[in-house]
Amino acid sequence: MELYLDSANINEIEEAFKLGFLTGLTTTPTFMHRDGVTDIDGLILKLADMVPILQVEALGQTAEEIVAEAHRQLEMGLKKDRSVFKIPVSLEGVKACKILTDQDIMVNVHLVYTLQQAYMAMEAGATYVCPLVGRLQDQGHDALELVSQCVEAVNYYGYDTKIMFSSVRYPEHIRNAINAGVHVCTVPWKVMTQLTENNFTTLGTDQFFEHTKLMTNNVKSALRDVNPTVSESLSIPDAILKMTEYGYGSVTVLDASGNIKGVFTDGDLRRLIGSKGDAVHGMKLSDMEYGTPKSIDAGALLNDANDLFKSTQVDTLLVTENGKPIGMLDIQDLAK
Repeated sequence: MELYLDSANINEIEEAFKLGFLTGLTTTPTFMHRDGVTDIDGLILKLADMVPILQVEALGQTAEEIVAEAHRQLEMGLKKDRSVFKIPVSLEGVKACKILTDQDIMVNVHLVYTLQQAYMAMEAGATYVCPLVGRLQDQGHDALELVSQCVEAVNYYGYDTKIMFSSVRYPEHIRNAINAGVHVCTVPWKVMTQLTENNFTTLGTDQFFEHTKLMTNNVKSALRDVNPTVSESLSIPDAILKMTEYGYGSVTVLDASGNIKGVFTDGDLRRLIGSKGDAVHGMKLSDMEYGTPKSIDAGALLNDANDLFKSTQVDTLLVTENGKPIGMLDIQDLAK
């Protein structure tokens, strides 16, 4: 199934065709008007240079006017083998289609709402026949049945016509188009960007990135810019302020020589208040007794840190390098 972009927005078009596999671009006067275009011919020529195949409107009240407009655009600079002229279905439209296709000029007969209209376009040799699915559904019609009937007619009678699924509103329409066996689908950029999205895919991808990071990145790479250390001479109230300032639930306590004496945590504070009460206000960090802190070397893998978090049931690890504290690793940092 050929995939076209349906747009007149230059930014969308540039981004979409970076994908590298789109067949071409469909556009309409309505799109151009919506995007504030005033130089239609200038935009058409610009778009023709940007995309492999451009499908653009050739309007006229009579077949002769439609044919003349198509030739005018070709003389303006459009390439015959890279241009498709869109013609609204009508008696004059299918007459113009026959004239143009006899001249080996590609035509898309669009604004098709019935099988009869599609049949007339096929008989006239239309390169594409384009039912507007979204608009039909807006009016309460079974647009998908019409699309299927058009595909069946092409296959049964052997018409050299491609059925284009258009007026796409949401990703489900693309599944409908594939199931119906259409030859072409033209899709707005907003919908196209959603075609590869799925919550389960996102979860799986995130998990792959997370596990790869754990196995390849070291602890130092995940550290924040702050190293939450305090002197043991600091009072307990001041230590709490520093803890808040650093944004951690703990601080590394250093002695006068800058060596690690221990780690003071918010859990230690709660237990201290429970046992000492208001006396806490007059205490210093040097009054505390410290055990050996749970620590990890900066060069260790994040996977090792993850295992240590699980085995010790702590939320924060002291990170050291050459025996000196260089930061704290919070369990939440593993997911960043």
